[in-house]
Amino acid sequence: MTDDKQVSPIGALSDPMPSAPPRSQWLAVWEQFKTHKGALLGGIIFLLIVLTVFVGPWVWPYDPTYIDIRARNQGPSFAHPLGTDQLGRDTLARMMAGGQVSVAVGITAMLLALFLGSLVGVLAGFFKKLDGPLMRLTDLFLALPLLPLLLVMVLLFRDTLNQAFGPETGIFILIVLAIGVTSWMPTARIVRGDVLALKEREFVLAARSIGTKNGKMITRHILPNVLSPIMVSATLGIANAIITESALSFLGLGFPPDFPTWGRLLFDATDYLQQYPERVFWPGLAISLTVLSVNYLGDGLRDALDPRIRGR
Repeated sequence: MTDDKQVSPIGALSDPMPSAPPRSQWLAVWEQFKTHKGALLGGIIFLLIVLTVFVGPWVWPYDPTYIDIRARNQGPSFAHPLGTDQLGRDTLARMMAGGQVSVAVGITAMLLALFLGSLVGVLAGFFKKLDGPLMRLTDLFLALPLLPLLLVMVLLFRDTLNQAFGPETGIFILIVLAIGVTSWMPTARIVRGDVLALKEREFVLAARSIGTKNGKMITRHILPNVLSPIMVSATLGIANAIITESALSFLGLGFPPDFPTWGRLLFDATDYLQQYPERVFWPGLAISLTVLSVNYLGDGLRDALDPRIRGR
């Protein structure tokens, strides 16, 4: 006796298979990023540096501006792990305070350069009439010697901004503007090249065929697809801004002498290089670790955000 309820093989094959949930794009980016050991280590080091310089002063008991002549020129000890300077100020406290300024300058100047570079790159790549003038302007800025231009800008506008905003805020605004205005050109050229390629893609042509306005097309279709080079330029821009600010402070044209930055600490330590060489070592190590970690972080982000590399 046979069972009337038999399952047809054809019916079994025709049943819909349970579909897997869609995979998050950011999860795929993270999985690719964590395979880059150098980028992962660089991100951890950069995060530790940022946490140290911004959270450390709330925990460390010494004020970076407190002068104790009786404790001057001391070597590393339990009370002062990095020693003290010629005025008895704690070097670790000044390193953390200087790191706040250097990292803040790097991030703010990077954001300004990123905004200018992305704006120029998108306009030049999307609008054919603007391509020639904007690219010639970019070539002009690339041809300028950056360090002499920065020195001229600091000498011309430092006193004016100091009188308007105070010596610390004024020089912060000046250095951020000077670095940002002279650092947007590589981002503009990279973004322009990607926009020129995207403009001929099928989805952009389809959006144009249904009458999508240029502004909506740029914000909805162009900018999300050039996010990868923009984020990579952001990480490299932080490193470039920190190095530039340190160079200006080392030349004595940055922040005031009583306002510590890593570059200023290097400048002050050069007079005591033979007697106390560790004073040059600590700010130099901080700058090197920060720049190296950011460069590795940008390298990993480039690989993770590139869909042609992701999944290899």
